[in-house]
Amino acid sequence: LDLMPHVLGGMAEALPEGDPFHEVFREPDLLKRMIEDGYTGRKGKGGFYRLNTEGGDKIKEVIDLQTGEYAKAQRPKSAAATAARKGGLRATLEHDSAEGRYARSVLVPTLAYAASLVPEIADDPESVDCAMRLGYNWKTGPFELIDKLGPAWLAAAISEQGLSTPPLLSSVGDGSFYRVRDGRQQQFTGAGYEDIRRPDGVLLLQDVKRAGSPIARNMSASLWDIGDGVACLEFTSKMNSLNPFILWMIDKAVKELPGRGFKALVIHNDASNFSIGANIAMLLYGAKLHLWPFVRWVLKRGQETFARLKYAPFPVVGAPSGMALGGGCEVLLHCDAIEAHAETYIGLVEAGVGIVPGWGGCKELLGRWSATKDRPGGPMPPVMKAFEPIAMAQVATSAMEARDFLYLRPADNVVMNQDRVLAAAKARALKLAEGYSPPEPYELHLPGPTGQTALDLGVRDFINKGVASPHDGVIAHELAFVLSGGNTDAQEPVSEDQLLRLERDVNLRLARTPKTLARVKHMLKKGKPLRN
Repeated sequence: LDLMPHVLGGMAEALPEGDPFHEVFREPDLLKRMIEDGYTGRKGKGGFYRLNTEGGDKIKEVIDLQTGEYAKAQRPKSAAATAARKGGLRATLEHDSAEGRYARSVLVPTLAYAASLVPEIADDPESVDCAMRLGYNWKTGPFELIDKLGPAWLAAAISEQGLSTPPLLSSVGDGSFYRVRDGRQQQFTGAGYEDIRRPDGVLLLQDVKRAGSPIARNMSASLWDIGDGVACLEFTSKMNSLNPFILWMIDKAVKELPGRGFKALVIHNDASNFSIGANIAMLLYGAKLHLWPFVRWVLKRGQETFARLKYAPFPVVGAPSGMALGGGCEVLLHCDAIEAHAETYIGLVEAGVGIVPGWGGCKELLGRWSATKDRPGGPMPPVMKAFEPIAMAQVATSAMEARDFLYLRPADNVVMNQDRVLAAAKARALKLAEGYSPPEPYELHLPGPTGQTALDLGVRDFINKGVASPHDGVIAHELAFVLSGGNTDAQEPVSEDQLLRLERDVNLRLARTPKTLARVKHMLKKGKPLRN
């Protein structure tokens, strides 16, 4: 929060005297007081929101804008917000309530201001929208919002508030600022419509989708031709959660792409998150009905599909942004290379729902740590390196940090601009396709029961200190069994198939425990892990 006065002050100095910003600019007294008292956001004591502890549980608190005191945050029930579910944003702004009137009083002048800035500070609407999305993390740019509302509707709303209608808004009339013609996206600039031209090095899947039809599609995934013999696999399920339809599409890609003239595959989507993981409702369904053959089938099917992806006759490049958790992380672990947006959050978080990675995640992370050149000798160091992030469900908070966990390898790249991720992945895939050969299966020498015992001792200490719960200990014990190679001997090599079998067996045991099912239910209902 302590940056806000500097940003606002800089704008006040830089903007011309007649700019409407000066009419609304002021630094609230509450903000000054918060900064003086050390409430500067997450880096300080808190901000407008903060996390506190009550009875051992973390609770979210919100500041009272009048008194400056904190109270437990409660999600308000707003009829104006509910109206948007059926009628969209316009329904909220038209709602005859305090919330609706407030939203209208803020958004209408804001959008009018944005429309007045073309061509003064930017040549076209897309430049303004792009700046607000990339620079200020808006999900939808101001001109995209105007199209959702309708330019004519906004012009009328501006007049009702006694504001001047920007010339650009008058010029577009009953039209829209964006449209698609012959598969090309166009924008209105005042002089008419013109194609939106992407800078060199920018490739957006949304543009590919506008220009043609998919190679294949089902209810959860699509395959697209992104040119030069490279295909793109897009997840389209809710939150891009992995399910049998996505597994089927991966299998289809591996089987059919070479025969269609494709030489590489990129896995990417334009959604906020790459994938939040496997659809754990399948696990809950099978466990509640005691359909253990079904649960085993789901586990084995995912393992087999990801193995086919890893050993496909063409290179596969992951191109994630946002969250890549659980099964989403496992997809990336089976790719030949990764071109990740800087703000990618990767982790094997299955412990949070009472299981261990079951689609090859344990195997792949263990294999990566075993292959590091400068690791200490013996079978135990790689096991310990893989054990900690999985047992603690650790998530890398950036693509750079993902390298520390080996979710990303040294040869994987970090892309700062999200609009350049797909182009970078395509270029990487084409380079890998030159003389490509699939990786060779590997065998590992693992410590067996002695390694599991050593890990169990460490976990027991965490439980005694209250850092981990008893069921955390159960999950960690089973994870240690997998990573140590089960009942193997350090002299006997353990194959990938053996590790996959251990993953399946362990998850079937955990799925039978009431506390794991409680974790799954809690995650599906609350959207956050239960530590029971």
